[in-house]
Amino acid sequence: MERNAIKQLSAWKNNPNKKPLIIRGARQVGKTWLMIDFAKKYYKQYAYINFDGNKRMAELFGGDYDIKRILEGLSIERGLKINAQDTLIIFDEVQECPRALTALKYFYENAPQYNIIAAGSLLGLALHEGTSFPVGKVDFMDLYPLSFSEFLLALGMDSFVKLLEENNFPTIKTFKDKYADALRRYYYIGGMPEVVSTFAKNQDYVEVRKLQNNILEAYAQDFSKHINTTLVTKVRMVWNSLPGQLSKENKKFIYGVMKSGARAKEYESALTWLMDCGLIYKVNRVRKPDIPLKSYEDLAAFKIFIVDVGLLSALSGLDAKTLLEGNKIFEEFKGALSEQYVLQELKAAGQKDVFYWSKETSAELDFLMQLENNIVPIEVKAETNLKAKSLKVYREEYSPAVAVRFSMSDYKKTDSIYDIPLYMAQYAFNIIKD
Repeated sequence: MERNAIKQLSAWKNNPNKKPLIIRGARQVGKTWLMIDFAKKYYKQYAYINFDGNKRMAELFGGDYDIKRILEGLSIERGLKINAQDTLIIFDEVQECPRALTALKYFYENAPQYNIIAAGSLLGLALHEGTSFPVGKVDFMDLYPLSFSEFLLALGMDSFVKLLEENNFPTIKTFKDKYADALRRYYYIGGMPEVVSTFAKNQDYVEVRKLQNNILEAYAQDFSKHINTTLVTKVRMVWNSLPGQLSKENKKFIYGVMKSGARAKEYESALTWLMDCGLIYKVNRVRKPDIPLKSYEDLAAFKIFIVDVGLLSALSGLDAKTLLEGNKIFEEFKGALSEQYVLQELKAAGQKDVFYWSKETSAELDFLMQLENNIVPIEVKAETNLKAKSLKVYREEYSPAVAVRFSMSDYKKTDSIYDIPLYMAQYAFNIIKD
């Protein structure tokens, strides 16, 4: 399985001023696999330390922060001599040993020649709960589920990815039925590595749904294991309400959908917990589409998406038979799967801050982003229909230099509007810049 994040890790390795690297991401997005794969490809050896239930390592880091002593302990634990020149040190489930997180500061200050990568499924919780953290002494990298292009690579469709990377629009148009078919499958399967890998081997949709439900159950167990009974009930209510929230015409998160009379202050902790785990993305509304966008966000109005489109389809109980019904899957839940997919692709492309815009009840634009000095409005259409009322309202009011409309139609540019096929979403901003 190929992950684009390998390129980021390679750039980190070659940076002479690198700091210990922390990989953030939800459970089962492939952090452990990625770290080990990177180590095998770019280092002579690696020292893998898993802190989950590891009493010896808890004791090792329970003492002082003498890096020489710690390195000796790590060498004994792994049965190899750790050399700065050719060894990658991997700390997995590092949130289970807060002092190991703190130790990264001392590695950076006293032994910067050592290459260290750390990750943890619930790392966000540890940071939020006040773990002594080496601020400014580490680098970060976010890992997401497989993007659509990585999904294609896993299915052996390398040549199709190359066409997307090259923006080869004429040939892409020739094979648009192939892209549409693969995208339908991606909406159902999603990008969780184990699910994709298993499907690539046996093409079994029943097994896909079984694995997805296993992942959802693992998340539910995390809810119970790591938070108190009062909060876990609210976390579950938020989590289970998401398919319904996204199936509304107006996808703004409404607390009353979970429970009549529910108020924001009752559920803020639940939302924060899910965000810290990397299980949801919060997309805030902006009051005014101006630079910088973040200065105009409305914290009281937002949409919530989950970590993976395939998990959303599983959580929604979407039947595999939908895959046989042409492009119907793109329109399911009033286009919720398409919006979920586009957000994932924007995240995979490195877009950190994504917002949305609305004007009272007359218009709601799916996404809004800042690209250099331009504010880019984004409309997501689930099929080939290009009528976009909200985008029209926005353009009439603000006259943006560039606008993007995703759909299942072919690529074209009309005035300032870029019509881009959904299956090219990850490359949209490369297209605009070109």
